[in-house]
Amino acid sequence: MNEFRTASVSTAGESRQVAVQNRVLRNTYWLLAISMIPTVLGAVVGLNTGIAQIMGASPGLSSIVFLVGAFGMMFLIEKNRESAVGVGLLLAFTFFMGIMLSRMLGFVLGMSNGASLITLAFGGTAAVFGTMAVLSSTIKRDLSNMNKFLFIGAIMLMVAAVGNIFLQIPALTLTISVLAVGIFSAFILVDLQRVKNGSETNYVSATLGVYLSLYNVFSSLLAILGITSGDRE
Repeated sequence: MNEFRTASVSTAGESRQVAVQNRVLRNTYWLLAISMIPTVLGAVVGLNTGIAQIMGASPGLSSIVFLVGAFGMMFLIEKNRESAVGVGLLLAFTFFMGIMLSRMLGFVLGMSNGASLITLAFGGTAAVFGTMAVLSSTIKRDLSNMNKFLFIGAIMLMVAAVGNIFLQIPALTLTISVLAVGIFSAFILVDLQRVKNGSETNYVSATLGVYLSLYNVFSSLLAILGITSGDRE
């Protein structure tokens, strides 16, 4: 009888854990989808108010604004991730990121095939996300030990990208972008697996991590396509 009770309690505990994991994953997907709306709105505002042109004229200053704004808002999101304030801050953050993205979008739209390149980059990002989502469910090995190496790679890419603001070497930009697609695709895989195996229990934090990776994959694909396939008018 005691063994039966123990088994019942264990089964009930596992069921609750699975329910929590599914709820976090579902909320993450929903919030991630919703976060695309302020991102698009931010990009539209940046393109139609002249902000994109201002950032293009002052790349060094815009990089400082980006880094200070992004890291400051990420700190506030994590600090308030257990409340509705965290959700609001996350949506404000994605609006800010949309404004920052408008500089690159404006540059690509200046090409004769700019609209098709943006569509292609978006499709490529969606394909990366879909592939990583499937792999996160099929790969049974715990991938969390990859986080340290991916973080180091991301820091190195950031340093190289900041340096290239002043160097303006197209080959270096292409190399950074290709590496970024690989690194941040792996981040998506690891983050989604952490949600599915119960290591990440907060959907705000999970959404923030996956959103940042998707943002970097999209902007990197856009840079690659702009360099290799862009046709200036």
